[in-house]
Amino acid sequence: MPRFLGLRATALAGLLSLAPGAALLLQAPDALAQAEPTKALEGAGSPFSLSAINTLLLRGDAAAASGNLNEARRIYDQARDATRRLLGFYRDLSGSFRGLDARIPREMDNKGREALETMAKANLRLAAVFRRQNQPEVAVPLLVEVVKVMTPASEDGRKAYQQLVELGFAATPYAAPTSGS
Repeated sequence: MPRFLGLRATALAGLLSLAPGAALLLQAPDALAQAEPTKALEGAGSPFSLSAINTLLLRGDAAAASGNLNEARRIYDQARDATRRLLGFYRDLSGSFRGLDARIPREMDNKGREALETMAKANLRLAAVFRRQNQPEVAVPLLVEVVKVMTPASEDGRKAYQQLVELGFAATPYAAPTSGS
């Protein structure tokens, strides 16, 4: 063995002896993935889960209830940003698997719908904060986005449109059709 390679092997052996768990890092990625049986991203602490975003919304609700509107605004903004990232990831995965395996786009589309509903809730809460802070002009785009993504046929869409009427942005009230008409 050439001297250069012998030095590298000796140095590597020395490093491994200093860090007993370092050998695990040299395993193949597949072996590492199999070594961790839990799904780390399913918990509420993961930034890639709707449960974490719902936890943010609850924290924002608590801040708003205590009168700390600036903190509520910051937290609701975090929830909106996290939801937007999730939506993009779901959309990208859905598109990547279209035509290959219909189950994956279906799953990602379902997760995307849940994320849209969560984003609508965050928008409604953030708009309420802006209204309480006498900034209705900042609430309008949030409310319009809710109507756009949820449609006026949904409860959240109707709430958002009603607020737009209350603010004077829209004048025509919307009454959802009853099931008997």
